Amino acid sequence: MARPCYIELPAADIAASKAFYTRAFGWTLADFGPTYAATTTGDVDVGLQGDADEAPAAPLPVIQVDDLEAALAAVTAAGGTVVRPIFGFPGGRRFQFRDPHGNELAVMQAD
Repeated sequence: MARPCYIELPAADIAASKAFYTRAFGWTLADFGPTYAATTTGDVDVGLQGDADEAPAAPLPVIQVDDLEAALAAVTAAGGTVVRPIFGFPGGRRFQFRDPHGNELAVMQAD
């Protein structure tokens, strides 16, 4: 089953971004290195990407699937353009693509 599970946001200042979301919504964000923090509720989580070379230009929706390679094949067959091939991250693997209208999304498979 494929479902939205994550939204990644660009965050030039991780500490300030964490403070904002903690104050505004009571979120607890775990640090995953000096430039990344995320909620870890297991529902639809939010990640803050502070590395300018890795940060998305806009919010990045992430879709969770059971078979990453099959999803990659389906996305490309449907006309999507892969902009970042499969790579690993703490907790799984993912790739990023643009749909035919230019929207960037990611697809991930948990470990």
